[in-house]
Amino acid sequence: MIRLRDITYHYPRATTPALDKLSLEVPAGQLCAVIGANGSGKSTLCYALAGFVPHFYRGQLSGHIEVAGIDVAQSSLAEIAGTVGLVFSNPFNQITGARFTVHDEIAFGMENMGVPPDEMRARIDEVLRFAGLTDLADRSPFALSGGQQQRLAIVSVLVMRPKVIILDEPTSQLDPVGSKEVFAVLRDLAAAGESTIILAEHKLEWVAVFADRVLVLQDGRLVADGPPREILTGDNLHDWGLEPTRYTQVARSALNAGRRDNGEALPATLEAAVEYFR
Repeated sequence: MIRLRDITYHYPRATTPALDKLSLEVPAGQLCAVIGANGSGKSTLCYALAGFVPHFYRGQLSGHIEVAGIDVAQSSLAEIAGTVGLVFSNPFNQITGARFTVHDEIAFGMENMGVPPDEMRARIDEVLRFAGLTDLADRSPFALSGGQQQRLAIVSVLVMRPKVIILDEPTSQLDPVGSKEVFAVLRDLAAAGESTIILAEHKLEWVAVFADRVLVLQDGRLVADGPPREILTGDNLHDWGLEPTRYTQVARSALNAGRRDNGEALPATLEAAVEYFR
């Protein structure tokens, strides 16, 4: 579904690459989390997969990016938009300002894609219920709280039912309950084979629970790729500028104190920690 070959990208006037000889493949139906310290290249990777690199941000791109059969460098943003949906970390950047209500904001993309009215109404009702925005459907998008705007931005992409969904830290303004709900829906979409999902995220506790796979970026390079528990409990996490989940930290403290067997795999989630200390 997604193939990158030797991707190197420099922003205009930048002396060092934001992505450096990056290669990876993501199969259809996978929820793949991208983690790394600030400046590691997470957002740039998201923009590259959605075509904003190089078509919007310009700069110098080398290598090959293919998403759902589309050659990103050789296709326009309009061509890519029908297949790839991008959710920004700042929801204000995603609200069009072309519509006066939450309901019509969600409808905007489908109107441009020619979705039939009956199907459009059904999709809007579905995502409004999911996002907890049904009672706010007639309110202006700019009258919503930051968390509500974030949910609106997410469902405005989900309602388009793209084959690939790219999310750049989409839970940055959501509380723990809202974050869990978003991750659960994304996992269900991927598990049903409806979408392939690339998620740049810093909330590693949710990544540990919901992701199928974790990619670690450092200085624009892919430095680790594997299952969440393997990556998130590894000894290299601090070297990459990341902190283990609280469950891994507690388990490691118990291990260092000689209270656990060194042969046991460390936990990264609450569920795994319960089993670890049982």
